[in-house]
Amino acid sequence: MAVASLTYAIGDIQGSLHSLRALIERCRRHASTRAMTLVFLGDYIDRGPDSAGVIGLIMELQAELGERLIPLKGNHEAMALDVIDGKAEAEFWLSQGGGQTLRSYGVTSAEALPRDHVAWLRSLRASYDDGRRFFVHAGIDPDKPLAAQDEHDLIWIREPFLSDRRDHGRLIVHGHTPLETATPDLRDNRLNIDTAAVYGGALTAAVFNDTQTNPVAFLQAD
Repeated sequence: MAVASLTYAIGDIQGSLHSLRALIERCRRHASTRAMTLVFLGDYIDRGPDSAGVIGLIMELQAELGERLIPLKGNHEAMALDVIDGKAEAEFWLSQGGGQTLRSYGVTSAEALPRDHVAWLRSLRASYDDGRRFFVHAGIDPDKPLAAQDEHDLIWIREPFLSDRRDHGRLIVHGHTPLETATPDLRDNRLNIDTAAVYGGALTAAVFNDTQTNPVAFLQAD
């Protein structure tokens, strides 16, 4: 008899390394002997105290788990890359927490970030579809099929996505919009797990199995 597997989707971390370490340990204990897949919804950097440590830890986990770790791109990663590539001035990114990221690396400009970490940022995909859930940082354009989504919407959108009640063919699992209650928001068509870890809330993992679409549990670390 095959051992069931579990998928853990983890919301916006934003430099909260202590919470991330605690949550990963809770996921491991919860999975026990079952196969564990980790899906990170983006926004690893900015605002919090240790963006460098967060990316370092996720890269270590990726080396351990291989294809069972799926890191997605958030708008904060996109902002940093735009600055590095000369597509945007640094001021806006710095005002959104980029300064904290630079300090965590001990550098003064985005161009000085470690090459291996920048290469990892470039490798991030915008979405992941497991057949039941569509994992993404911000959401989707509800007027387009999932296969025709624009990356800008996937990492930046709020409205009209948040208000849309239509069935998208998958449960859309997302972050990006911090929840003031610091508790996950499960709707018929979407699940928001940005529980505002960097603003004093908890860091959340939604737990999914292979037999039902909705989460079977939530794990948190504050």
